[in-house]
Amino acid sequence: MKCPRCEVELQPIERHKLQVNYCPSCKGMWLEHDELQQLEDEVFDFGDQWKGTLAFDSSPTADKCPECSASLQKFRYRFYDMEMEFCPNQHGYWLEDDEDTRVLELMKKEESELERKLLAEDKWSALLRHMRSGSFFDRLKGLFQ
Repeated sequence: MKCPRCEVELQPIERHKLQVNYCPSCKGMWLEHDELQQLEDEVFDFGDQWKGTLAFDSSPTADKCPECSASLQKFRYRFYDMEMEFCPNQHGYWLEDDEDTRVLELMKKEESELERKLLAEDKWSALLRHMRSGSFFDRLKGLFQ
């Protein structure tokens, strides 16, 4: 497989516990379709339904898929300030130098924010249950009698 950017032969290497195809020239990497999800799952434990949509809008680029030569599509990754490319035939994703590390950082951030949100929702639910309990209403009535 050749790099979609500089036509150099991609080399298999391991990054973040994944085997990816890496360009020694531009330092970009090709992640096959399921490998991006595997990368995210290294740090995000809440399941796919909490990650949000991967791509909202895309536009064609001049880069070609190393597997089928289709024009890669550029998109903003999960609404973050990070663009990456994907093959419209679902072969994979092209990430620039060290963007795999940025994906991990964004997933860690997303997970911590979700954890905080779920904790706040649990506390709010507990407060509402307490307020609806008979003992709470009895004490409240006692204040006004």
